[in-house]
Amino acid sequence: MHDPTGFVIDDELAVLPLARRGIKVDTVPWDRPGVDWRQYALVVVRSTWDYPQHPQRFLGVLEGIERLGVRLENGSEIACWNMHKTYLRDLAARGIEIVPMFWREGLAAGELVPLFEALRSPEGVIKPVVGANAQGAWRLDAGRARALAPEIEAFFAQRPLMMQPFERGIVEEGEFSMMYLNGVHSHSILKAPKAGDFRVQEEHGSTIRLVEPEPALLAAGNAAIAAIGQRLLYARVDLVRSGDAFRLMELELVEPSLYLRIDPGAADRFADAVAALLA
Repeated sequence: MHDPTGFVIDDELAVLPLARRGIKVDTVPWDRPGVDWRQYALVVVRSTWDYPQHPQRFLGVLEGIERLGVRLENGSEIACWNMHKTYLRDLAARGIEIVPMFWREGLAAGELVPLFEALRSPEGVIKPVVGANAQGAWRLDAGRARALAPEIEAFFAQRPLMMQPFERGIVEEGEFSMMYLNGVHSHSILKAPKAGDFRVQEEHGSTIRLVEPEPALLAAGNAAIAAIGQRLLYARVDLVRSGDAFRLMELELVEPSLYLRIDPGAADRFADAVAALLA
């Protein structure tokens, strides 16, 4: 990402642990022209958080790296699948409990309020199928759906979207993020939004703390990882408590923040995971 202003990025915490394992790191913006990717034994996709503005170009870069015979983690095929939130439908078909949702290819004038009413929920969230960092996400009740309809319908006029009931657990407790490295659980955090907000990203003022996952949470995270069907260098599973169970909110496989600074051993575990791939 060319301009990281306003974002919290801690990938650099892994550079020294990687160096201790004999691995040199270059940080390269994904859209820098003229890069000779063949000089690298491994290219790791990290904080490419501007890709939703250029998704096809981004995928083209990833596919180009692989065509050169360079190992890419996570690979372009899994990135293409995960970039579109319709992957949640695939996971639901594989037995993973997700938050119920509607999918639409876009919104015409007058369509938002009927769609919200079809949720049969006092509150809902609408967001793009391709997006990151809660960009283009609105939390709605009936009044806000009517008041914001022109703005939201214009935003989604030619943009695929998803709408789901708002999970009260997000504001009552927070969202759990579980980090996995080479398919093994590394560390977990709880992100709680600031008062009056629903967005759990730290850029929006949330609080974050390290947690030890309870058995049901760990089981839900492990099930989501198993449902991917392949072992990946990194993955982040975002879940919310719903009664006695946990529902999957997002499965982040393209460029998730791994919150290396939150767990003192996380950067070393990430370095071990990379070293294992290169061994």
